[in-house]
Amino acid sequence: MQKTLLSRITLNPAISFGKPSIRNMRYSVEMILDLLSAGMTNTEIIEDYPDLEAEDIQACLLFVEK
Repeated sequence: MQKTLLSRITLNPAISFGKPSIRNMRYSVEMILDLLSAGMTNTEIIEDYPDLEAEDIQACLLFVEK
């Protein structure tokens, strides 16, 4: 399960200046963590960014733990 979640985090020099991002989209792990630390819930993030899935947020949290 963890490996599957972590596969959602990609590193691509052409996207987000090479920062870890979600599924090669322009949503960086850093941005998601900033939103969470600002008090947004997973549901609020997904409502504001409909391209994201709950597993993407879980992957960000798991990525930062590693």
